[in-house]
Parts: sequence; structure tokens; C-alpha cells
Amino acid sequence: MLVLGIDPGTATTGYGLVREHDDGRLEAVHYGVITTKPRVPMPDRLMELHRAITDLITTYQPDAAAIEVLFFGKNVTNGITVAQGRGVILLALAEAGLPIREYKPAEIKQAIAGYGNADKLQVQEMIRQLLALDEIPKPDDAADGLGVAITDLNSSRYERMAR
Repeated sequence: MLVLGIDPGTATTGYGLVREHDDGRLEAVHYGVITTKPRVPMPDRLMELHRAITDLITTYQPDAAAIEVLFFGKNVTNGITVAQGRGVILLALAEAGLPIREYKPAEIKQAIAGYGNADKLQVQEMIRQLLALDEIPKPDDAADGLGVAITDLNSSRYERMAR
């Protein structure tokens, strides 16, 4: 099974494609970030984000997608901007007919590091180990996208076992 994990944003969206093999081994197929320029009008940035997500789906043909739930901190204006990007991403995933699951940041940390309040470095090191990578994936947003995909694969595995 191949899952596209997404850490949404408008300026920077992290993504990771992770495959679970029949033996349970996880493999990072591809990961990176989609960036848009801050001086570009928001409608154009959103269109660029939609196009990039659609291209990833077309190129890699994932079986499912997972996205991080938006966490509003103190900067509500930034949260609204990220929410716009998240909406465009969800639209692209839905247009492709992919099953979509959503995970809160604490759920992802719990699934990856075993602790819902794990710090970023702990989570990134566990992602590196789970995917047998030589080094922690960079940039941070790409590592986060991989973490979302791993969380979904682990969650799906437990659901399949429960059936």
C-alpha cells in the first residue's frame, strides 16, 4: 500500500509517499516540499498548490492519502491562510478519488514516537529509523509529511488486523 502524507501549508506544504511492503517494512518512496512565493496573489498560490498535489497523485498513484489537521496557535491570520491551502489540498485528493484520513499533531507524535508531546527532533529521528534512512529527512515539513503517511499506514494496519 502506498500512502501520500501531507503537512499542509500555503507557503510550504510537506509531503511524503510511504509504501508498506507485505512483510510490514516501510519505504520512503519520495518526499519533499511544495513552496509558493509570498508576493504572489493568494489565488495563484492556491492554484499552484492544487496543481502540484495533482501532479504528485498522477505521478505516484497512491492508494490513500492522509493530512494533518490544522492546529490554530496564537496567529489566527496564519491559521486562516493555512486553512485555505488545506482546503485546496483536500479538493485535489477528493478529485482523485483517494480515501482521505486526517490526524491531529498529537496523534502523529504518539504514533511515531510513542508520546503525544514528543519534540520535533524525537519524531524526526523515529521517522528516520522507521524508514531506514541514513539521515533525518529535510526540510522539516517533508519529514512531517512522511510522519503523517506512517501514522496512516500504522492506523490502517491495526484496522485490518481488527477485522
